[in-house]
Amino acid sequence: MDFDFTADQNEIKRTARDLLVKRIGWAQVRQHAEEGRYDDALWRELGDLGWPGIAVVDEHGGAGLGVVELVILCEELGFALGSVPFLGTATTALVLAQAGSEAQKQRWLRGLASGELRGALGTRELLPDGPGADVAIVLDGDGAMLGPGGAIEPLATIDPTRRYGRAPDLSSFEELPGEVAAGVAQAAVAASAELVGVARRALEMTVGYVKDRRQFGMPVGAFQAVSHKCAGMLLATEGARSATYHAAWTADAAPERLPEAAALAKAAASDAARQVTADAIQAHGGIGFTWEADVHWLFKRAQLSAQHLGAGHLHRRRLAALAAAHIARAAA
Repeated sequence: MDFDFTADQNEIKRTARDLLVKRIGWAQVRQHAEEGRYDDALWRELGDLGWPGIAVVDEHGGAGLGVVELVILCEELGFALGSVPFLGTATTALVLAQAGSEAQKQRWLRGLASGELRGALGTRELLPDGPGADVAIVLDGDGAMLGPGGAIEPLATIDPTRRYGRAPDLSSFEELPGEVAAGVAQAAVAASAELVGVARRALEMTVGYVKDRRQFGMPVGAFQAVSHKCAGMLLATEGARSATYHAAWTADAAPERLPEAAALAKAAASDAARQVTADAIQAHGGIGFTWEADVHWLFKRAQLSAQHLGAGHLHRRRLAALAAAHIARAAA
């Protein structure tokens, strides 16, 4: 059995990585974070390439591809720490496509798919990409509410690489009439992929640093404690990556398995990103704690993104409940 990407998926990944390497460096990340704004020129370029609508069906202006292709882009944007409202827009489209009325889909999906409109998805208290969004979906228990982006208030957080908001007043929102669970699970997989990209970047920076930094006449990476830490970072990152791509595959090929797979992916990715970025700061030694060391941007993104759509412990609890229900059905 071939577990690799298809030729088209590999081309999407290569194109995304090449573009983002050229367009986003640490100087750009720092500039946009410190100025509190997104890279509007890059966002327009991604819209022209069809990225926001990669998993939206053709009839609503999307590329008609799947969650695996979306996850590829999310991982690369997480790696680059791109200053664009991609995650909020793409995941809003996922939930709207699953649970929205026909009128709601006609009103919003085409604009979201093209990037002409921006979306935000989250809870009342945490809406990544909320400020500046045209439309927001607020998760409320087992349902969801859709409303105008103007109802979102800016929210100051530890992570200046992304704009966050909150929606204290839902009086201008309307209910999404369909079943939101599948769309939210897909969105959680997309968020997991971004976290995998963040962890992968932290790991890459750390390995590069400990190879170059010398202590007592040898690279610090040669010391057992440091090499063991890097090995643990690799294990956590690759475990989260495997779980995330498995979940993306289930979304496209075996949707009945998506609830368990999405819970596993988000739990693994949330925990891995927080731990790997913290370990990266420690492995950088004294410089890792300074403002000038770029590794702290990754740590800050990981803290907020790990909470988005449920922290690791919440998804482990959900996974346990799903497993218990499956055992009960089998025993009945």
